[in-house]
Amino acid sequence: MCVRQLEGMPVSGFERPDSQLLDELRSGSRAALAELFDRHVDAIYTFCFRRTASWHLAEDATSTVFLELWRGRARIQEHDGSALPWLYGIARNVCRTGDRSARRLTRALHRLPLGEPIVEVDVAEDVARRVDSERRMAAVRTAVARLPAGERDVLELVAWAGLSYDQAAAALSIPVGTVRSRLSRARVHLTELKDKDR
Repeated sequence: MCVRQLEGMPVSGFERPDSQLLDELRSGSRAALAELFDRHVDAIYTFCFRRTASWHLAEDATSTVFLELWRGRARIQEHDGSALPWLYGIARNVCRTGDRSARRLTRALHRLPLGEPIVEVDVAEDVARRVDSERRMAAVRTAVARLPAGERDVLELVAWAGLSYDQAAAALSIPVGTVRSRLSRARVHLTELKDKDR
C-alpha cells in the first residue's frame, strides 16, 4: 500500500480523496460507496481471507463489510483522511461474528448422525491452488488464534493489513502506545509458539 493511499490522497485512477467520499457517503451517495468499494475492496478481501482462511468466506465477509459501511454511514469516522481504519474495524467485527457462527454450525453438524461420505473431485488447477492456499492460511490462523485477542487484532491490522500504528489505534479505539506494545508481545509469543511446536 502506498503512502498516498494511507493518507487518503488520490491514488492512480482515483481523483477524489477518501475524506471527500466519506462526506458524500454520509449524505447517502451510492456513487461514493461504489468508489470506496473499488478503491479498497482488494485490501479488505485480503484481510478477510487472512482472518477466515477461506476464499469463499472472505468473499462473503467482504460483501458484508461494505454493506455495513453503507448501513452505518452516519457514524463513519476517518483517520488522516483515510477510510481504511474504519473499514478494517468493520472487517474485524464481521470476521469475528463469522467465526462464532462457524463454531455454532460445526457443533450442530457434529450432533447429526453420520451418513455416507461426500466425495468431491477437483476439476481444475485453480481449485487445487485455492485449497492449498486455504490449508496454508489455516495453519497460520491456528498459530495466530493462540495469541490473546488484543495482540491478534493488532498483528492482523499492522502486519497483515499494513496499517500504521496510528491507523490501527483508530481502528481498535486504543492508544498508539498500546498498539506498539501489543504488536511487540505478539511477535514474541509467535516465536515462542513456533519454538514450542518444533
